[in-house]
Amino acid sequence: MQINVTPSERSAESLTPEHLGQAVQAVLDDGYVILANVVDHAILDSIHERMEADSHELIAAEKWGGAGHIVGHLQQGPPPFAPFVHRDIVANPFAVQVTHAILGDGLYNRFYNGNCNCPGSGTQPLHADGPHLWKNLPIAHPPVSLVVNICPVDTTVENGATEIWPGTHRIPNIHNPISPAQEAARREIVPPVQAITPKGGLVIRDLRLWHRGVPNRSNHIRHMIATVHQAGWMQKSQRMLYAADSADQFPAGPLDHNADFTDQPLDYLFVRFPTVRAQ
Repeated sequence: MQINVTPSERSAESLTPEHLGQAVQAVLDDGYVILANVVDHAILDSIHERMEADSHELIAAEKWGGAGHIVGHLQQGPPPFAPFVHRDIVANPFAVQVTHAILGDGLYNRFYNGNCNCPGSGTQPLHADGPHLWKNLPIAHPPVSLVVNICPVDTTVENGATEIWPGTHRIPNIHNPISPAQEAARREIVPPVQAITPKGGLVIRDLRLWHRGVPNRSNHIRHMIATVHQAGWMQKSQRMLYAADSADQFPAGPLDHNADFTDQPLDYLFVRFPTVRAQ
């Protein structure tokens, strides 16, 4: 489902009760929702320019990452320092409104990084980013981890919008690797879709939702920034680390940023998950 956030909602930085209810139900039922018109384009343009330059360094070093380490896919996040850290990304008020409604008080961020899909990329193995917490339950437990994805450009079929499998977060006792037989069986019930998202939009999805990166058939690099909002009752095993000059981008609110700030240089490009450190 895509919800087109209205100018009045954008001005108030809050979804209407109707839109909030639709977003929450979509995440619970389908495992994802797309919110359009929630991130300022100028912010995205600045981040895109820097991330594209960074991508060329990673491509030259052949630092392929992500699920399966498939050629053409990079594990790449935005720079964790000003002016590339922005509240609209790390604590988007619309994303937080939805994740708070689902996860409850005390939710916190436990991830800040991203992916890059390069022209000519291959197809990743079908996977989920996280497992069900308990095995052998007859039904799936409620959400505990929600991914927020923001792309600096339009995400299209041509540039490899992520393939997602609606409702798969509610299938219990399925764990990586997802077998070809499981994939074929699910395709007969509910086929996959691609998370086509306009520039300025974001995707919220359950961490357990099946998905994969697919080929980028355009001539342009396509980035995707990711944060993960976690239920407050889950143990905090790691904290986020950002440059001190970005501290003003983390407002008070229902989301615990779970963040530390440093004046030391951060080697964010060639260190895997540079903003995540063990607690």
